[in-house]
Amino acid sequence: MGSSTQHPRRGNTRQRIQDVALELFAEQGYEKTSLREIAERLDVTKAALYYHFKTKEDILISLFEDLSRPVDELVAWGAAQPSTLETKKEILRRYGVALAGAAPLFRFMQENQATVRELSIGDLFKQRMMKLMDLVMDPDADMPDRVRCFSALFTMHAGMLALKDVEGDPEEKRAAILEVSTDLITQAHTPSRTA
Repeated sequence: MGSSTQHPRRGNTRQRIQDVALELFAEQGYEKTSLREIAERLDVTKAALYYHFKTKEDILISLFEDLSRPVDELVAWGAAQPSTLETKKEILRRYGVALAGAAPLFRFMQENQATVRELSIGDLFKQRMMKLMDLVMDPDADMPDRVRCFSALFTMHAGMLALKDVEGDPEEKRAAILEVSTDLITQAHTPSRTA
């Protein structure tokens, strides 16, 4: 389990419900997991579970809100900074830290894309990604540079998921992912590239 200092959560029972639900969602899929199974794994009654969450989607939304708070903070920070290449690189670095802290949720979202699209968190996630994209991409960027910026963010996600089963030091993998993403952002913001 993660440390409680990473993301403050309201109450131990709420956090236990979230952790167990995410564990079950990962094991057997969101659709195949019932509130009854979550309650049984926690060894609590359904009524005790309902006190905190009425539906599975409520649990998922709460997880998404708690674990994506650092992304919201990053967007607010980035919006207040000058739109320089250094700021964009720092956004990528901070985004990598946020992704690492929310890795179980992002893995769930990747493995359950159809479900996520149908739930409200799909739209929330898309909105956050568009805000991040606006921060790392110049408004007048040409199409190749837009693709580079999009690819930089996608590399952060895909790298985290694709490299999780690849042998190697996790810190070294995160550093390599950040290096490739930073290279893409740098290329997108290098003036007068020759074709």
